[in-house]
Amino acid sequence: MRNEDILNILSRTFEGFSEADLKDSGAGFIKGKVRDILDLGDEFIIITSDRISAFDRVLTTIPCKGEVLNRMALYWFDRTKDIIPNHISEKISGRTVKVRKGDVLPVEVVIRAYLTGSSWRDYQKSGTVSGIKLPEGMKFNQAFSEPLLTPSTKAERGAHDEPISSEEIIRTKLVEPDLWREIEEKAFALFKRGTEIAGSRGLILVDTKYEFGILDGKLILLDEVHTPDSSRFWFSDTYAELFEAGEKQKKIDKEYLRQWLMEERGFMGDGDIPVIPDEIRVEVARRYIQAYELITGEEFVPEDISPGEEKKRVLQALSS
Repeated sequence: MRNEDILNILSRTFEGFSEADLKDSGAGFIKGKVRDILDLGDEFIIITSDRISAFDRVLTTIPCKGEVLNRMALYWFDRTKDIIPNHISEKISGRTVKVRKGDVLPVEVVIRAYLTGSSWRDYQKSGTVSGIKLPEGMKFNQAFSEPLLTPSTKAERGAHDEPISSEEIIRTKLVEPDLWREIEEKAFALFKRGTEIAGSRGLILVDTKYEFGILDGKLILLDEVHTPDSSRFWFSDTYAELFEAGEKQKKIDKEYLRQWLMEERGFMGDGDIPVIPDEIRVEVARRYIQAYELITGEEFVPEDISPGEEKKRVLQALSS
């Protein structure tokens, strides 16, 4: 999409639901930073709004953002369902799905294929990543000989996830040993599939996170898969040259708004949220759309649906 096309749909950004919208619906309502979740008992309706957050603050809305993220997750759920079933039961709109409710496991699974980000910082301090001893002399952004599984505990809202080893997960009985081995197997298989598909698009899947649950006694995949919000992607054609030069990698950038806030407005989460000009919102939207098209290989054409029509469609789904 051109910037002019995005600018024309600024008025259609979807801020999400309020308690008043759901009066007498009978659904429980959970409002996250980005997603609105309606609890139907055995199922959830999950609406990915156009809200965007940084520094633990909801900042503004970004055109098409919710639809981009939801459609990208659906893309990956469809391409990994032969590896593991997922929680999707029905697509309601571009941004909204109905899902089966599983018991969420208390561990977030992170797979890393390169020494970058927090793993690089840990390695510099201790020579380890999440307790895994690495060879001496590794370089910034170097590929591991094999991807690493680096779990973390799932913290309460407002707190930070904490790294935890597979051995500690089993020792503390967070997850039973046989189930944890299945999770490890499925996580590596998902990452391999993501690596193969990303590679066919000229991209490197650097690292990602997965969430799992149990439904009817079976392991399932939850939340989102291989989106720019849950994963890091680099461009493969420039990797070797930039690595040898010790420079930062060219990446699908999800940090544009955060960087703009810090560098142009001196904002890092405290005080009043600065006014974010429309041209910045449009540029963030363009980058999300570009990420969708690069990762999926498909052209992004947004649904022609107003916020009011979106709410009407969701409310109809509540009564169906």
